[in-house]
Amino acid sequence: MTIPLIWGVTVAFGLLSWGVFAAQYIWPAISKWQRAEALRPILMLHGFRYIGLAVLVPGVVSPELSATVFARGLAYGDLAAATLALIGLAALRTRWAGALVWIFNIFGTADLLNAFYQGSLLSLPETPGSLGAAYFIPVFGVPLLLVTHVLVFRLLMRKDAAAPSRVAGRAA
Repeated sequence: MTIPLIWGVTVAFGLLSWGVFAAQYIWPAISKWQRAEALRPILMLHGFRYIGLAVLVPGVVSPELSATVFARGLAYGDLAAATLALIGLAALRTRWAGALVWIFNIFGTADLLNAFYQGSLLSLPETPGSLGAAYFIPVFGVPLLLVTHVLVFRLLMRKDAAAPSRVAGRAA
């Protein structure tokens, strides 16, 4: 199997596996919660996107990759998405929550898709070792983040009144 094919298979399996996991376990649980409560763990997860800064560290990735515009865009895009997620998390009980979470989700999704696109322009799948230890970010972490962005879009588009609160559900 060629390296680009291995790359494609690992990313595809990551998306499929996280998609099935979300459909089977995450969505059935959070869909019963009020929007703010359902968004809380997802926004917290995205707060860890600072891990994308690892692509700026020679030794974690190849020195040639860490010095590229691609690496800087990926790292700072992830840092911005993490910051927006944490701002959205802090604002969940305010009137600004909806707008801030929409901004986070649109920016965060676009950032991940742009990183895949920019990585393909650099032919990352054809340059084994350029990602080094950071290889697991796009094949394990990014699929999880993309799937959770879809969940956030679903939560933002539903009518919140339809879902009873998690606390009320436990009391019943």
